[in-house]
Amino acid sequence: MPPRTRPIEKFAQAVAKCSTEASVYGKCIVADYNSVHKDQCFTEFLRLKNCYLAAAKKS
Repeated sequence: MPPRTRPIEKFAQAVAKCSTEASVYGKCIVADYNSVHKDQCFTEFLRLKNCYLAAAKKS
């Protein structure tokens, strides 16, 4: 039986595969951090979320 992967390890692997999307999302938030509002970076967030989900499925 293969070794069991802990959920946090799976998450860490997914995060590592989405550094570009994370960077774009972070830059969007920081660009106007003094007046952050709901859905400010919605598109960037969805790209990051979709990347995480796709990477997690592959793990």
